[in-house]
Amino acid sequence: MGAVDQATTGGHLERYEEALARDPLAAFGLVREWMRTEWRALFAELRERRPIFVTPAFTVVTRYADVTEVLSREEVFSVRAFGPRLDAALGGPFMLGRDATAMNWREKGLMQVMLDPRDVADVRELAGSIADELLDAAWPDGRVEAVHALFRPVALGVCARYFGFPGPDQQTLSRWTRAVVTDGFANFLGDPDIQASSVQAGGEMIGYLRDRLAAYRAGLDDLPDDVFARLARSDLPDDRIVINMAGLPLGFVESAPGAMVEAVEQLLLRPERLAEATAAAGDPELFDRYVWEALRFNPLFKLLPRLCERDHVLAAGTPRATVIPAGTFVLASPASAMFDADVVPEPDAFRLDRPGHHQLFFGYGHHACLGVHPARVVVAETVRRLLLRPGVRLLPPPEGRIERAAGIFPDRFVLGLGAEGQES
Repeated sequence: MGAVDQATTGGHLERYEEALARDPLAAFGLVREWMRTEWRALFAELRERRPIFVTPAFTVVTRYADVTEVLSREEVFSVRAFGPRLDAALGGPFMLGRDATAMNWREKGLMQVMLDPRDVADVRELAGSIADELLDAAWPDGRVEAVHALFRPVALGVCARYFGFPGPDQQTLSRWTRAVVTDGFANFLGDPDIQASSVQAGGEMIGYLRDRLAAYRAGLDDLPDDVFARLARSDLPDDRIVINMAGLPLGFVESAPGAMVEAVEQLLLRPERLAEATAAAGDPELFDRYVWEALRFNPLFKLLPRLCERDHVLAAGTPRATVIPAGTFVLASPASAMFDADVVPEPDAFRLDRPGHHQLFFGYGHHACLGVHPARVVVAETVRRLLLRPGVRLLPPPEGRIERAAGIFPDRFVLGLGAEGQES
């Protein structure tokens, strides 16, 4: 979505109903395309006219109260829809693919301790220093391919030096995470080739981590103070250490660079806000507000999948109350919820005073992001270091267009740097 705003043109529901009467599969494809290209207009119409949008294939939930209900009721709306795929890739149960089990509670709590919020200042400086090195290298060319020459290398560098998970090399770790995450979160039709690629990549990643842990065990007293070393010192069994370590880049290497791409594009599309943000760059706390408000206008993950485990009345006691039958595939939309005028004042305005609970970028409830504290500073600081450089600008399409893998993950985004005409 390149435009700053999307007009609420309406008519989506009528077109959907017409397509459904002719060809249900075509109607399903129509909704998927709208979610990709016209999501704000579509969700605005759904919030107003059909906030709980029931289709033969899935149910979409668009209002803030209903989205947070779905995401906070893990005993009703589970992650079982994608948990088994992650288990298959990692060769064992992964706690984020579980709902309120003893393993989930224990390991989630332990990982929150390992990802100590007191680390954020050092993590911010680490991300910023990596970003500056990469921007220095790109500067003579007058442009940077921001995904693979800046944003992903920053995330992979944080994985290496903070998580303690460098991979055999950055390219291999990047390939592993893309394969596993694509199957876990984008392979809605269960493509067997995508699943096979995920299992192979996951097996390679687990084998690498087992070897790395064995090397740690051989010299335990000399471990560095990274997350992997902290886990190695814990009483968690080795197989659980390895699987939990594998989960860290899965939740970070795709989502953090994706958020950077979307926030930067939205700021560059708003010259006045960009000028304000650049002027505020000396105050990271103030600058960060620009990043998160910009991201609200095009968050990376617009839908979070859940599986309804038993019949449930969603939005009970309201005019929109709807029975969600057991077995329903539910898509809760935090992107839509962040534009719900019943909760978010002036949702179409760019405002810096929004409270944290109106920002659903890191999920909500039982499966909210474990690494929210380091992730927030990595995203914001990388964007800050980029925008501190003069002349950062969007390039005209096709070169400046965001290209995506699996329809979700930004895979190419070329930006101009320095004076126009500097590019070679």
